[in-house]
Amino acid sequence: MANPATLQAEAVFEILVRENADMLTTYLRSVVWRPGAIDDLFQETMLVAWKRLPEYDQNRPFGPWLRGIAARLVMAHSRKAKRDLLVCDERVLEYLDRQLQHISQRSGDTWDDKLVALRECIAALPDDQQQTVRLRYLEDLQAERVASQLNVSMEAIKKRLQRARAQLLDCIRGKQMLPGLNP
Repeated sequence: MANPATLQAEAVFEILVRENADMLTTYLRSVVWRPGAIDDLFQETMLVAWKRLPEYDQNRPFGPWLRGIAARLVMAHSRKAKRDLLVCDERVLEYLDRQLQHISQRSGDTWDDKLVALRECIAALPDDQQQTVRLRYLEDLQAERVASQLNVSMEAIKKRLQRARAQLLDCIRGKQMLPGLNP
């Protein structure tokens, strides 16, 4: 029979994981380019977090602690593999973590609420940008494949994505989800 304290820890951990799973997936997708590696790193982050749960300071937010574990694992795997696992460097990881921390500090909003707001902002984009964003980020196609599928040049795709990201940033800021995005 399981110890009641262990059962309680498992229940709390499950809730914290459920609340932070989308955030962690978003974080990993932002910094790792191989889809299989993203899934592996997600699972490994959860295993490490479970093993280190007694070290977790309950007075601090769980998300940044979880991202810290993920960042260390990503860097370790990247060094060990001696190939490009990351799409960024350690500075970008720190910057992304700060921005996700800003998002999580907004009271009363769940990660899902924030995703709904982002979807609303995507829906407000012009059709060509919506389609490009959907293919690139939601369907996870490489930019070259998006260009081929839409029958436009790579330069056009880069421009559409650049404009879409700028408009999404303005929209999200307008919804006051991201308080200043200065690195």
